[in-house]
Amino acid sequence: MAGTAGSTGAVGQLAYPDSGAAQRQPATLSIIGCGKLGRTLGRLWHTQNGFVLLDILNRSAASAQQAITFIGGGTAVASYADLRPADVYLIGVGDDQIAACCRTLAAAGKLQAGSIVFHCSGALSSLALQAAVACGAAVASVHPIRSFADPQQVATDFTGTWCGSEGDADALDILGQAFSAIGAQLVSIQPEQKTLYHAAAVFASNYLVTLVDVARQTYVAAGIPPELALKLIEPLLCESAANAFRLGPAAALSGPIARGDIATVAHHQQALQQQPHLAALYRQFADATSELAARKKSSEQ
Repeated sequence: MAGTAGSTGAVGQLAYPDSGAAQRQPATLSIIGCGKLGRTLGRLWHTQNGFVLLDILNRSAASAQQAITFIGGGTAVASYADLRPADVYLIGVGDDQIAACCRTLAAAGKLQAGSIVFHCSGALSSLALQAAVACGAAVASVHPIRSFADPQQVATDFTGTWCGSEGDADALDILGQAFSAIGAQLVSIQPEQKTLYHAAAVFASNYLVTLVDVARQTYVAAGIPPELALKLIEPLLCESAANAFRLGPAAALSGPIARGDIATVAHHQQALQQQPHLAALYRQFADATSELAARKKSSEQ
């Protein structure tokens, strides 16, 4: 776990009473750094009464107000000193600012035993929140495995989203229920494996987008207009991805390497020499695909 200090349990009773207990007010939440992810989660929790949203602290009053408009609730504040004491704090800033923001929050005297502080970084563990632990707060990281490029769309179809989670048990107890309430599914990860876990997400999301662009560049080099190139790529990519998830990557693999058509692969590499960076990338993918093809062949024997 990220720290030895945990919550006293009072927050848990406030937010999620045991079955049969009298209805209590949901826990309060303030968001520091309410960008696309913070706005999405804030809106979901606000509309579904997962948390009582208190304050939004952003770099500018204008961005804070934009977040409040999207969420439908909350109050913009100008500084850490203006934050009202909350049960839970989400630090939604960029990775390189999380530890510093946590230190500033702790120095502002807003944390105590029973407070919960968490972030949603995929790359950093809850160890980045040690300043909160020193104040007696429980800490965690909960990373939704989604692209938040379009908050409106994500807020509409968030149900079923997987979230990598780790941290103090008291924090995860409350946050797990809060995320479950908006349809998320939590998967436990080890803090020391957080960076590798995030690299997997980058392969699946960011680099897939890059791969689409690489395929488009190659089509364009072959004389296909860029807009038409995307239309050619979409059915190939979508069907291949669907097959990989349905059958497994090895069984879904098709194409020249899977067929053992090495001459075609060599011709591809020769044709790509006019674009050396694409030729190098093709070779790396060919090597990885050859390993996958070997696993496919082995499984079929």
